[in-house]
Amino acid sequence: MGERLADWSPRRMARITGLFYLLTIVAGIFAEGFVSNRLVVSGDAAATANNILMHTALFRASFTVYLIEMSSQIVSIALFYELLKPVSQSVSLIAAFLGLAGCTIKTVGRLFYIAPTFLLGGAPYLKALTLEQVHALALLLLRVNDEGAAVSLAFFGFHALLSGWLIFKSTFLPRILGAWSMIAGVGWLTFLYPPLGYRLFPYLAVVGFLGALATIVWLLVLGVNETRWKEIAAAGEWRFLS
Repeated sequence: MGERLADWSPRRMARITGLFYLLTIVAGIFAEGFVSNRLVVSGDAAATANNILMHTALFRASFTVYLIEMSSQIVSIALFYELLKPVSQSVSLIAAFLGLAGCTIKTVGRLFYIAPTFLLGGAPYLKALTLEQVHALALLLLRVNDEGAAVSLAFFGFHALLSGWLIFKSTFLPRILGAWSMIAGVGWLTFLYPPLGYRLFPYLAVVGFLGALATIVWLLVLGVNETRWKEIAAAGEWRFLS
């Protein structure tokens, strides 16, 4: 895989990175905005259980889309590492590890998202619980999923902050994209204290979405300045060999 990536032109790598970044955003918006937020009723276990039972196929499909989101994000993080490592391989590697840690936490959290479908499936061994207890437990599992996603945002904040710094220093991508990424990263770091992150989330989501959209459009349409990318990569190799 490393040899194949090395054969890609920087512009092609940038455009594929933008494609997987776009898929991450689209999948997340669909699963979260058009399914989860409509079926899960905050504080109402009975209504949430009823919605899931009435739309079980859609709920399961949203879990699949969540997995597509995470797979796409892992790929985009790996490609961002390759794209930005000429600026600083060590910083790019640290950013990638932090981003992958966030993906791991979020993916594990998604197991709690799908778990209510088993609770509400009417298995004989669940007769030991009352209907109200089953509904309450299902809502609790969904809350754990949300908390896992919140924790992952702090790691994505570190990733965005470091990646933004690399973009800002790169000269083969616009500095404004790097600055925007760093601002968004600082915002996501508020989830180091989740109550603050939740309170600011509506504003953070707008800033993060606009920054991600600008980066995606730039990567897909213009890619990177190949001449500058190759010059920086060559200089890095010379420093390593000397």
